[in-house]
Amino acid sequence: MGKNLTSAVVIPARFASSRYPGKPLVPLLGKPMIIWVAELSEKAVGKENVYIATDDNRIKDVVEAAGFNVVMTGKALTGTDRIAEAAQHINADIIVNVQGDEPLADPQDILNIISEKQACLDMVINGFCYLNESEDPRNINIPKVITTEDDKLVYMSRAALPGYKEESNAPIAYKKQVCIYAFTKEELKKYQDFGRKSELEYSEDIEILRFLELNVNIKMIETKPGSYAVDTPEDVAVVEAALTKAMPS
Repeated sequence: MGKNLTSAVVIPARFASSRYPGKPLVPLLGKPMIIWVAELSEKAVGKENVYIATDDNRIKDVVEAAGFNVVMTGKALTGTDRIAEAAQHINADIIVNVQGDEPLADPQDILNIISEKQACLDMVINGFCYLNESEDPRNINIPKVITTEDDKLVYMSRAALPGYKEESNAPIAYKKQVCIYAFTKEELKKYQDFGRKSELEYSEDIEILRFLELNVNIKMIETKPGSYAVDTPEDVAVVEAALTKAMPS
């Protein structure tokens, strides 16, 4: 089922980030972050199937100079709303959102999430991996993932979840979100038509929670570890070190 469906990666990018203005154009080892993400997406689906969705001409100019497609959008409530608007202009059955601040995402994980979406067209697909020993589950910049034992999303929170009553009940490892998602255009339209942030989405500032209000099931797919998102300027040195380590010698 769904094996002949076409896929495109759409990367949402806004200049006016509240936590880190201009983040998509921040240089990592001399290359703008948005181009790192576009190039890893290209490895998964081909350059012609990679689009950057933005409302800022500074981002548009950098992306087009690197030879990638751009879809200009209006202002958007969230990156997913921006993806929903851009998807109307893209000829593909499955829309994959790769966040523009995940320059260490693995192209194979993108392909795995596309494959899972083809098999589960009635579910949104999202990635997760386990926190490593250097990551603090209390860090509010890391969305923690709560799933059933068969990897359906129950909830996602910036709090250190799951909680526990006694130290002996503490989770062996916390799960964190990896911002690669796969949707159909119908799911994206339903999301955008909600017209506002849901209460939980607004409180947590985690946009995928809106799908729970729409009774859309979300399946979480484990990705390779080592993904770091750039949320603040302090993250740049960590990500540059990881990028350097990942480069072939």
